[in-house]
Amino acid sequence: MSTTTELEAPTTTIQPRAAVIAMPEYHPPLASRSQLRLDFNENTFAPSPRVFATLQSLTAEGLTIYPEREHVEHLVAEHYGLQPAEVMLTNGIDEAIHLLACAFLEPTDEVLLCTPSFFMYDVSCSMMTSNLIRIQADDTFAFPLERFLAAITPKTKLILIATPNNPTGQTVSRKQMLQICAAAPHAVVFADEAYFHFHGDSTLADVPSVPNLIVGRTFSKAYGLANLRIGMLAGPAQLLGYIRKVSSPYNVNGIALEVLPEALGDQPYLDWYVSQVTAGRERMFTALKELGVRTWPSAANFILMDIGPRHKEFVAAMREQGVLLRDRSADPGCDGYVRITIGVEDHVTRGIAALRTSFAEIGWTPAESRSAAGKSEGEREYE
Repeated sequence: MSTTTELEAPTTTIQPRAAVIAMPEYHPPLASRSQLRLDFNENTFAPSPRVFATLQSLTAEGLTIYPEREHVEHLVAEHYGLQPAEVMLTNGIDEAIHLLACAFLEPTDEVLLCTPSFFMYDVSCSMMTSNLIRIQADDTFAFPLERFLAAITPKTKLILIATPNNPTGQTVSRKQMLQICAAAPHAVVFADEAYFHFHGDSTLADVPSVPNLIVGRTFSKAYGLANLRIGMLAGPAQLLGYIRKVSSPYNVNGIALEVLPEALGDQPYLDWYVSQVTAGRERMFTALKELGVRTWPSAANFILMDIGPRHKEFVAAMREQGVLLRDRSADPGCDGYVRITIGVEDHVTRGIAALRTSFAEIGWTPAESRSAAGKSEGEREYE
């Protein structure tokens, strides 16, 4: 009689839905992240000290209780000047996108988005429909408003717009966002404001008056709570009601719910961290200009760099210097482009030093970039 060894995996003819087979797969390069983390746009320092103090006060018994988000949603709504029914907390912005797709998309519906942008839009929406309409930005990465508006059809059901956009750092103005909402009253318009704090322009205050607008925020970036996975949707009560219906009742962990009010309540600490990033962003832009690296305007806590064909070699050289970067070459229109996160002053200083050393070690020159530095209309202008 034959026997099955522990090394032999059982076989099956079971297949998932066709949409699952066809959908793209996200592979985060999270291995060995013990070096300076300038790769994932996280807070590179720490959350508010009030957050850590609250963590230390948690009890063992408290960990045995199912988390309830409603009372914290009331506090968050008050913080942002909204009604409780207009706010829903989620397991990071990733879950928020997933829930939007689950709540609103039929297989025949169209999703409209501008590329390059956040890859999880493709992942979540492809599970529900194959009709993803991608409007490719040109090499300036400016938002293609007219082409975007022209792509709206009666089948458009969900519109996803990140501002500031990841990985480019470009923005869509409040005026443009409201214009899109008006042009597609039959569609949900999602304004992904994950990097809002490093920019300042927002449509959050428009939520009570725009019936098809939903705004997303995350507490992973400026607030430094990435490990606790908490985000927020703000929108009309009726639309959020549908999203609550497809959400798990305990989707946000209790530790995140305990510390979020403290993070929101420490405005001086948030202001300090944002000022560190905005000052560091200017320092990094200046250093990259001196090095001859082509960049684009960024209103976020990162900068996209044009490295060219040797992008992998450059990222590896930076890792040898103890600094992690994110290669964005697989994104549409981003071949040869690498992204660097901006953190606190010391991290920016270390990042700039590593850039200088790495470029020198591999012998990189601006002539190797995808297009020569200073020759593209999309390059950042300096006074």
